[in-house]
Amino acid sequence: MNSFAEFLGMGGYGMYVWPAYGIAFVVLLLNVVLPLIQRKKLLRDLALKQKRKQQ
Repeated sequence: MNSFAEFLGMGGYGMYVWPAYGIAFVVLLLNVVLPLIQRKKLLRDLALKQKRKQQ
């Protein structure tokens, strides 16, 4: 258990390292999720525009 605590503490730099990892993970996640959301919205808007054009 002591080695796990040492790992999390990272020699006293853990309080800087782990938030940096967290921020990096959030940014990477947003780089995947936001384009998917935008794509879905674009496809929905195009389908609606196509439907209006056909009527």
